[in-house]
Amino acid sequence: MAYQIVVTPESEETLTSVHHFIKENFGNRSAESFLNKADKIIQLISELPYMYKAAPFDEAVRIGLISKQTSLFYRVKEESIELLFFWDNRQDSII
Repeated sequence: MAYQIVVTPESEETLTSVHHFIKENFGNRSAESFLNKADKIIQLISELPYMYKAAPFDEAVRIGLISKQTSLFYRVKEESIELLFFWDNRQDSII
């Protein structure tokens, strides 16, 4: 059973921000590749929500690795996956 994906405004905003950064600094091809990877990871998460490790600050929040530079924080709910935000791993750590 695939879980329903719920996109939060913050996840949309941070995805757009990361995409824009990649496009400006590395070009369209890299930006599109990032979006494709993100889509694939989100699809995998909808089918296997516990495949990534839990965040140390909240057992219900998981951290999915999109690329070496970007992670996706998401919350597993009873029947859905809530995408919380995308994180540039080069920033200061939040965990």
